[in-house]
Order: sequence, then structure tokens, then C-alpha cells
Amino acid sequence: MPARTPAAGEQYRFHFDMKKCIGCKCCVVACNEQNGNPASINWRRVGEIEGGWFPNSTRSYLSMGCNHCVEPTCLSGCPVDAYSKDPVTGIVRHSADACIGCQYCTWNCSYGVPQYNADRGVVGKCDMCHGRLSLGQAPACVSACPEGAIAIEIVNIEAWRTAVATAAESTGLPAGDSSLSATRITLPDSLPPNAKPRDITHVKPEHPHWPLVVMTVLTQMSVGAFTTIWLLQLLGASSRLGIAALASLLVGALALGASTLHLGRPIHAYRALRMWRRSWLSREVLLFSSFSGIATMYAAALWSGGVPAPVTTAVGALTVALGIAGVTASACIYRVPSRPAWNTRYTLLQFNLTGALLGPLFAMAVNVGDPKWLALASAAMAGAQFVLLAVRFLRCIASDSLELKGTARLLSTVFARHLLARGVLLAAGAVVLPLIGAPAAFALTLAFGAEILGRYLFFVSVVPAHMATPYIPVESEAA
Repeated sequence: MPARTPAAGEQYRFHFDMKKCIGCKCCVVACNEQNGNPASINWRRVGEIEGGWFPNSTRSYLSMGCNHCVEPTCLSGCPVDAYSKDPVTGIVRHSADACIGCQYCTWNCSYGVPQYNADRGVVGKCDMCHGRLSLGQAPACVSACPEGAIAIEIVNIEAWRTAVATAAESTGLPAGDSSLSATRITLPDSLPPNAKPRDITHVKPEHPHWPLVVMTVLTQMSVGAFTTIWLLQLLGASSRLGIAALASLLVGALALGASTLHLGRPIHAYRALRMWRRSWLSREVLLFSSFSGIATMYAAALWSGGVPAPVTTAVGALTVALGIAGVTASACIYRVPSRPAWNTRYTLLQFNLTGALLGPLFAMAVNVGDPKWLALASAAMAGAQFVLLAVRFLRCIASDSLELKGTARLLSTVFARHLLARGVLLAAGAVVLPLIGAPAAFALTLAFGAEILGRYLFFVSVVPAHMATPYIPVESEAA
């Protein structure tokens, strides 16, 4: 422990010495006991780093808790301002009272530090045992380590920022980390060039997040339907537009209801509006709430028929603009560096194409507009979706990123049947059935099922960045 507290421009940080660690995991046990966590939730984790070639193979261990980053992404992305960075110690703390359990921080953190506790409905993470620090005691993990591999240091923030910006790879500094981890790691003297975390090459499916699967697809279908209705109005259609708008409004309401099921504490969902200036999740909530209100006005105007056409058209245009903005904000939530398969402009296209695909089919199902042109529109959007799927898959295969290769491996093995089923349903529901004049409701059902399946694959096939990758470059293929 340092003999003094941090001065201005300084903060506490962890220093971990891989030369000393023996992989006993006493730090993990001590952390869990100190914070009352179950065995399945580890605020401090120990990873095995393997490398070398037979018979000269090596194994080292890396223990990591919260890195108390200089620019924590968990803090900047939280929609309810549940995170704070202590101005004196630099410790990043989390408030369970403010947390609504949206789990956005578990994706937004470059190291996967925050852990969701389903029993409590909130997220938790390492706070460097700030209570013990205030009493002059070392954190539980530091005290429990029998080899003295974990220590607390004071770091000058600007000097650290400069060191990280100019450091080469494999120096124990977090290369390419936008959050600027404050943790310093002392690497072994002879770390093999092929060293990598043992578990990083054995990818496994992620949680499907079913409420988000349903919510995102339904909101996109509602936006697509309103966009189609507005375009039909511009083209001179007038019959049944009110019925179609009311049906689309009902879909949007179901979507917003489903979104709260993902929260650990849904009763506090209103708090998600707080941080709209910096959190994409807050912006999504604000935009879709505004979309719902304006869409209600648009549906009422179409239903009554007594509102002047220019006014109705203007309200429709605002509805469409807010809806597309909401879908785009929803996609931006998943553009986080810790999920390479999500962190691409293709996510924006995929989310908006879902609305563009389902909107014309929804209009056909409620008998609005010319079925021929709506069928051609849905087929064109389905073709664009197929191209996008192929491009994303090829990108994963061709990438040097182990996480992207892992996503391709999951899609081609564990979820190969799901991927094939998604393609068959999409082709049948959005292309074949509409073009041959089959019942529109049946075609919409198949296409909707295809998009639900596609969004399920979006969540379960993503491979998170490993906590060690900013410190130890990995250039191996997933197995």
C-alpha cells in the first residue's frame, strides 16, 4: 500500500506481477467473501496464459479486477448515472441503488468487468475495497495473495496517458484501449510470441437476451410500417391507412412493453431518460418515447380523416424521422469495442433493413396499398439483407481478429442450422410468398420469424473481447 493518498492529477491503481502469480485464485475467493458474492459472480478473475512450443511450453496467470480506467466507458454509457469516479482516489464506483439492471455496462466495458446479479436485479463490480482503503487497509485481494502479486500504486494520470500512447505491444500497458485502463501489469521475462489466454480459443454462445430480441424487431417493424404508410399517403393512398397506423401503433406499444422485461428493476425504467446527452440507451428511450407520442397523433389524424392533409403529412414525416432515429440509436447501443462483431456500421444497416423489410409486408397484411409494389419492395429489402449477411460472415472469416473468427465459427458450427433456417424463412416470407400472391399474413409471419431468428443469432454468436487482449496481443485462430 502507498504511504500517502493521491495528490492532484493522480489516482490509485492495481499493479499485477505475472512473474509472481501461481494461479491459486486466493484473490478471487477473498473478493467474493469480502463482497458477499456467489461463486458464479467474480469481480476478480484469474486467466491462464499459455504459449511456447513443445517441449518448451509455458503457462502464466493474469488476475484482473476493475481497472478503474481514466476514461471509464461503463460510466459514460450508463443511462442512469449509476457510476462515478472518485475525484480524489480515482476509484470507479457503482451505485446499486441507482442501477436499473439494463446490463449495458457489461457490454460497454472493454474488460467485461461489471457482472450482472440476476437475484438482485443489478450490476456489481470491484470498487478496490474503498471502505478498507479509507481505513488504511489493503483491498481483500491484495491481502489474500500469498505471493504478493497484487499491489496498490499511485499513478500520475498524464504521465500514464503519455506512456500508454507511446508504448509498444507486449509491454504490460493497455494498447488500443479507449477507456485507458489504469492497471499496470508486469509481464514474464520471456513471454512466448504465441502466448494467449487458454480460454480465448474455445468460444461459447452468449446469452440470447430474448426481451431485447423481441423488442428490437418489433420496434423496427413498427417504424417500417409507419414509414410505408406515410409513403403510401404521399403516393395518394387513402383507404385503411388509419387502421394500418393503429395496428402499427399497437406493435410499437408491445415492443416498449417487452423492453422493460430485460431490466433487472423494471419499476425504475423511467430513470433511463436521465443521461441522454451521453448514453445511446438513454437516447433510444427518449427517441422511441417521442416516436410513440407523435405516432399516436399521426394514427389519430389518419383515423379521423378530419385533419388537413398537409398537417397529417407533416406529422407523418416527423413520425418517420423519429422512428428511424430511434432505430439508429438502438443500433448504436451495440457499437461497443468490447464486442467486435457488433462494432461495425453493418449493425446500423441490419437494424434499419429489418424495418424496411417488414414494413411493406405489414402493410400488405392489413390490406393497404398495391400488393404488387409492396411485394417488390419486400423482395428488394430481403435481397439487401442477404447481401449484408454474406458480407458480415465473410468479414468475420477474413478478419485477423480472434473474436470475429470465433463468431464465424459459432455461426458455422453450433448455430449452422439456425443460420440456414433464418435464410429459408427470409427467402420464403419476404421473397417467394409475396411475389406469388400467397396470403400476406402468412408471409409476414415467416419473415418476422426470420428476423427474430436473425436477432437471436446476433446476440448469441457475438464473442466478447478477452480481458487480457489489450495487454497481451493475440493473433491465433479460434478453435
